[in-house]
Amino acid sequence: MTVEPARSAPSLSVPAPRPAVEPLTATAPSPPGGRAAWLAWSIGVSVYVLAVIHRTSLGVAGLDAAERFGIGASALSTFSILQVLVYAAMQVPVGLLVDRFGPRRVLLLGVLLLSTGQLAFAFSSSFAPALASRAVLGCGDAMTFISVLRIAARWFPAAKNPFVAQLTGLAGMGGNLVTTVVLARALHSEGWTPTFAAIALLGVAVFALVALFLKEAPAQEEPVRPVEGRERPRIRRQVLDCWREPGTRLGLWIHFTIQFPGNAFGLLWGMPYLVEAQGMSRTAASGLLTLLVLSNMTCGFVFGRLLSRSARARMPIVLTAIATTALGWALVLAWPGGHPPMWLLVGIILVMGSNGPASLVGLDYARSRNPVERLGTASGIVNMGGFIGTMITLFGIGVLLDALSPDGVETYSATAFRWAFCWQYVPLAVGTAMILRLRRRVMATGS
Repeated sequence: MTVEPARSAPSLSVPAPRPAVEPLTATAPSPPGGRAAWLAWSIGVSVYVLAVIHRTSLGVAGLDAAERFGIGASALSTFSILQVLVYAAMQVPVGLLVDRFGPRRVLLLGVLLLSTGQLAFAFSSSFAPALASRAVLGCGDAMTFISVLRIAARWFPAAKNPFVAQLTGLAGMGGNLVTTVVLARALHSEGWTPTFAAIALLGVAVFALVALFLKEAPAQEEPVRPVEGRERPRIRRQVLDCWREPGTRLGLWIHFTIQFPGNAFGLLWGMPYLVEAQGMSRTAASGLLTLLVLSNMTCGFVFGRLLSRSARARMPIVLTAIATTALGWALVLAWPGGHPPMWLLVGIILVMGSNGPASLVGLDYARSRNPVERLGTASGIVNMGGFIGTMITLFGIGVLLDALSPDGVETYSATAFRWAFCWQYVPLAVGTAMILRLRRRVMATGS
């Protein structure tokens, strides 16, 4: 009778090896943080900074692109719309790729696509090839942010992830700062092709950095197997499980509602609005766009500190950003004559600087309500929201500008810009209604 206990002891110890397998999904029960974590994050975020430089390059080159390709506002907006459309459409596939193959491989592919697309754009002399090159660029851009978030989730403790996510966005704004300060000057001193070709060649150094030095997780992982036919239903189930989670949907609508005003202004319409509608020089307009970037960086740091201390700060940040953006644009657009004073323009740009960091709260909702093995997929769903809102806004403003202006006009009036920018309130209203609706559902489930 004493033999049975001796046999049962090994059977009780069979589950013991499970913690050694857990790193495949969570990397470690408690990620270590520390210098190694910051090194891995820094290498990953260098790709994201490069992607933001590529993404925002058209924002300071919009007027030059219109002249180079002989196009109007609707066609000009097509560049950014297609780029953003590809970016948004790729978010869920990229999330699945990150979950399956790991962020390092996805980042390397992203750098290749970014460089290829920008190099083709540099040598394009007609509309169609340039448009195709922006689509390739958008595909590469889509592979960066989610990959960096996945690296952070594996290296940093969970309590630190909101702060690291905000730092990631802040670092990306450093790329935007390079665009508004360096690229804008280079474009007018060196010309179109040398400037964009130089940006494309930056990818060589970043590719080497990631390939040689990036360690995507603190623990050694088993080689990732390709997805077999029988596993495809599991992928569909993973996407559905993410979508059924109310926190994921709330995150998507937060990202959709808050990100697009600053995105649309910085990506395309800010420079034309300030130069053509407000009569500023390009130098002065670039200075205000730089202020947008600096405000974004400051808000990212502040919001990150607040969120790392308490999750209760999430919804107040979201609702405050929505209210101040709506009120700020109402004052600007209602100003008599369509020429608001400089202090008001500075104010709305500072307010829009909060849009990007506030939209990242949506990713925090998704992170806290999904297991780490599907974090890439959930982040992709959320990140898709802001760029869908941006695409809708870019297209709506472009169409309204052309509709409100005489045929053959070379510049758009302040009145045309005023009415076209009113379009922002459509996605703003829809998104706010969805946030309030889903907020109650998430609160009811304990988030």
